[in-house]
Amino acid sequence: MTPTPVGMRCPECANQRTKVVRGVGANSALLSSAPATFVLIAINAAAFLAEIATGTGGLAIRGSSVVQEFGLYGPLVAESEWYRLLTGGFLHASLIHIGFNMFALFFLGRILEPSIGTPRFLGVYFAALFGGAFGALLLDPNALTIGASGAIFGIFGATFVIARGRGFDAVASSIGVVLLINLALSFGAANISLGGHLGGLAAGVLCGAAIIAGDRGRLGGNRLAVELAVLVGVALLAILGALAIA
Repeated sequence: MTPTPVGMRCPECANQRTKVVRGVGANSALLSSAPATFVLIAINAAAFLAEIATGTGGLAIRGSSVVQEFGLYGPLVAESEWYRLLTGGFLHASLIHIGFNMFALFFLGRILEPSIGTPRFLGVYFAALFGGAFGALLLDPNALTIGASGAIFGIFGATFVIARGRGFDAVASSIGVVLLINLALSFGAANISLGGHLGGLAAGVLCGAAIIAGDRGRLGGNRLAVELAVLVGVALLAILGALAIA
């Protein structure tokens, strides 16, 4: 990864010129450097507003029909409601829950997305989201699970692996410390889907390893296509695994 005014960029993009301007243009440059990150944050925010709108009142989601109809729940996934594997990853249990997840996505996305490109970033995100769904169902298929935490842990894992693989040890160390703290909280706190966190993390690490393999020339000349195929493959394996155990 190469430091630039709009974030960390991948080696193949580092030589491209990026126009840097002040004022409103600077905000536009920030948005254009990590568009998927901001779109994902917006989707999560919109989903949370829908939860509140269908809840019992205030900022609580208690009684929300959106959660009941779209949250991850093994018995209903087994009854062909497969979309819950995806939609459950865009719902949150509270303002604090979505706040922490979206802050992490904002921080990590602005580092990772410019460094690997938007297609790879989306591949990592959704592979980790489905990996989290698989992990959640594996450990407790009868629990109603919501949250983007699996995807966030996957982004953590991929960022750590890629930073370490590209020689950014200081970045990797910082990410690693935060990741360990969050893992400790996952094991020690109640009402947290440990399986979702671990499943997302495992998927993110696999995706990060594939991207580093591409960096090192191990995936041939058309590395982007091969890397994306691996990321899609991780997502498909997670989906098939989740359907098998639901």
